[in-house]
Amino acid sequence: MNDIFLPRRRLLLLAGTGWLAGCELLPVMGDNTVAEAPAYRIGDRWVYSAREGFRVPVVWQETREVVSVTGASYTLRVTQKGPNVDNVRVEQWTAPGRLRVGAVFDEETRQFKNDLDALQFPLVPGKTWNQWVDNYNETAKKEGDINRYGNVRGWSSISTPAGTFNAVAVWINMRLDDEEFWRYRTHCTYRLWYAPAVKGYVKEEREAEYQEKGGPFGAGKIRSQHGLLELLSFTPGA
Repeated sequence: MNDIFLPRRRLLLLAGTGWLAGCELLPVMGDNTVAEAPAYRIGDRWVYSAREGFRVPVVWQETREVVSVTGASYTLRVTQKGPNVDNVRVEQWTAPGRLRVGAVFDEETRQFKNDLDALQFPLVPGKTWNQWVDNYNETAKKEGDINRYGNVRGWSSISTPAGTFNAVAVWINMRLDDEEFWRYRTHCTYRLWYAPAVKGYVKEEREAEYQEKGGPFGAGKIRSQHGLLELLSFTPGA
């Protein structure tokens, strides 16, 4: 597939310099505290308030619950309920941060040929990773490859409806596999805050856009995602 900005080889080279971030890279904040990989238990449960959209956003409550654990592998059930939302999916993780089956954009479930590094533990400010992963999109019934670039920023105090947490920020930039004859790939810019106290995210900000094809310089960019998730509660498993 052709990329609107640069061929795949150059994307890999430039990601390490921060070009792929899609926004300015702020100075690393906080100390060098390390967030180690968590140990999940059956019954670990996170509840979030969520909204997606622009003028009149769609709102829902999202529950993520660990339903089985085998060694470092675990299964997560994700339930989304709201006035206009009713989705349930099951995700398979081979280890904390390593996704084998699950969603990385909206509720689209993908099967990854090799594990996707949603997070790459341990998390320490300044750490980066860049990955191309082949996958099968169960919703679109298509195969493709996704590029995901992660940048661990720094620690800060994050206030949510569930309380205030010491969390490490992780900036994620991702190019999906949804290019068509009339448009280029979707480019996602996510800001995530991971708190060891709850073994998960306490806040997620999501932005995405794609550019239409046409004309000597291409058509305008279309914003396709503008979302926010904030932790309402965390209940540890037994």
